[in-house]
Amino acid sequence: MRPAFVVITALAASAAFPSFAQAAPGRLQVKLLATAVLPDGKITSVNTDLVGLPAGTQTEASDNVVPTVAIEYFLTPAVSVETICCVTQHDVDATAGLPGAELVSNARVIPATLTLKYHFNAGGLSPYVGAGPAYFLWIEDKPGAATLPLGVTDTDLSDELGFALQAGIDLPLNDRGFALSLDAKRYFIDTTARWYAGSVKAIETEHQLDPWVLSAGLGLRF
Repeated sequence: MRPAFVVITALAASAAFPSFAQAAPGRLQVKLLATAVLPDGKITSVNTDLVGLPAGTQTEASDNVVPTVAIEYFLTPAVSVETICCVTQHDVDATAGLPGAELVSNARVIPATLTLKYHFNAGGLSPYVGAGPAYFLWIEDKPGAATLPLGVTDTDLSDELGFALQAGIDLPLNDRGFALSLDAKRYFIDTTARWYAGSVKAIETEHQLDPWVLSAGLGLRF
């Protein structure tokens, strides 16, 4: 539902915005965006369990909205490469087995992403699709409140390489390179979560993150 809303909004708005000026646009575009990060976080396997998790224990990662900067370089009028810069924070809570229990607190991740994009440039508008590698770098993670009574002293989420698909549209606002940008990405990436009691690995689980990342904001091409 959320990605469909972005696409419908983009199509509805496309008729209301003027075309870019006919002069050749610049090669560099910088965007300032508000970004909703909507991960899954479900457990796909339990590798280690020394504490006896309830049968059917399942988890979900919290959503977050963060500011994002996107930098895009046009190799040709239709082909560009783009990277984004942001840090997003999430908790991981149990949804079954231990419903409501906080298992990971204040996990912060840098979703380093590089996509190759193709722009259709339809009458001055610029709908696009893209794809490329993503690397989730966890820079902080803490044991959740529910794990502390179990003797957990440390939590670790593994950095992982994954893949991202992208689609969106740039809607021109004037002839000076300003545009409204709507963007949707779907990441395909996992992480391994480990909880330690001192030096002992008490729990290890595999988690499917696969977040939707939905953005809207302003861009300037120069």
